[in-house]
Amino acid sequence: MTPDISGRSPPPAFSVGLARSSPFVPDYVRGITLTATAALVGCVAWSGDPLSLPLAFAFPALWTWSPSHLIAALVSLGYFLAASRGLPQGVATYYASDLWPGLLLWIVASLSFVGVHTAMWTGQRGNARSLRYLAAAVLLGLPPFGIIGWAHPLTAAGVLFPGWGWWGLTGAAAGMAMMTSRFWPAAAIVLGAFWLSSAATWTPPAPPNGWKGVDLELGQSLGRDGSLDHHRDLIAMVRQEAGEANRVIVLPESALGFWTPTLEKLWRGGLEGSDVSVIAGAAIVDAQAYDNVMVAISADGARVLYRQRMPLPVSMWQPWLAWTDQGGGARGNFFANPAVELGGYRIASLICYEQLILWPVLQSMIYAPEIVVATGNGWWTGGTSIVAIQRASAASWARLFDVPLITAFNL
Repeated sequence: MTPDISGRSPPPAFSVGLARSSPFVPDYVRGITLTATAALVGCVAWSGDPLSLPLAFAFPALWTWSPSHLIAALVSLGYFLAASRGLPQGVATYYASDLWPGLLLWIVASLSFVGVHTAMWTGQRGNARSLRYLAAAVLLGLPPFGIIGWAHPLTAAGVLFPGWGWWGLTGAAAGMAMMTSRFWPAAAIVLGAFWLSSAATWTPPAPPNGWKGVDLELGQSLGRDGSLDHHRDLIAMVRQEAGEANRVIVLPESALGFWTPTLEKLWRGGLEGSDVSVIAGAAIVDAQAYDNVMVAISADGARVLYRQRMPLPVSMWQPWLAWTDQGGGARGNFFANPAVELGGYRIASLICYEQLILWPVLQSMIYAPEIVVATGNGWWTGGTSIVAIQRASAASWARLFDVPLITAFNL
């Protein structure tokens, strides 16, 4: 490179894409283009189709092409808001309010994602950006930032590398890092080849033999109707669904409402004479808070199988209530019970929100579970893609580690 008369080297030439500054493209134009592209990527990648998830790997490249911290923030904001676009309508439905509370929560929820990516962005070239992006990915995969670590590109690892397990996760992380380097065209080609190969042979993870997940369409009445007639109807439905082929029936989150000794006696009596076991969602309340749980029931007994590690922030998990001695809200058990045992199987249970973030499923996979059970109560998500995204995320993780998946949702 020949120096100019001032002794300084001229800036590098404009290269492929928007990755380099150019006097012919003002920063504000590049910022608008990158932000709009990031929003498109977030919208399509998180549409609820598992095969669209790998498009999220374009986000690291868009982030690294940002010419400033401000534009990196806008790119991150555009991607996150598009990926979580169902939140405002869902919150409005949940609280029976207008859109304003949902819009406010939507913006507040983005602060973690946007803040981490903005802080980690750097104008330095070379390995610095790749290392900083990987640091951002780790921070958003683990608490505390990972508590709202939605739309993480690593969720697509199971679509790109089905059956590869931890090696597939490592390959996906390497692919993200390469997308922030000057070798991004080669990385995009390689990832695209894996994507096409997976799409051509993709099959959803199947439930294990003898297990069946039952979706319900009971709306917001699920878990709130505590009448004996309602539970007798559920028991009759379970026995019908079991038939002669299924021995374990999985019901959605909150299916049983508040778990009490009376309810346990009713269900055990209803299952008497059969060898059917039921896994169903319930709530266990004490003076300080409540646990969102999955209960295992058979004619021989009942027990709490799993306590949710990460309830949905704000609507369920409200730690500030404990800080002010008010009590209430769902208890976050965080790193408790990552794998549980039932009928000789080691199970990874993921309730609702846990399917959207990284650390619960990765913690569970350390214990090599033989079945993934994913449940949810999505009555409030009508008209959005939230439940579809939950299903897609659970399917991707199950395919990555080649583990049978069983799901049960209420709509």
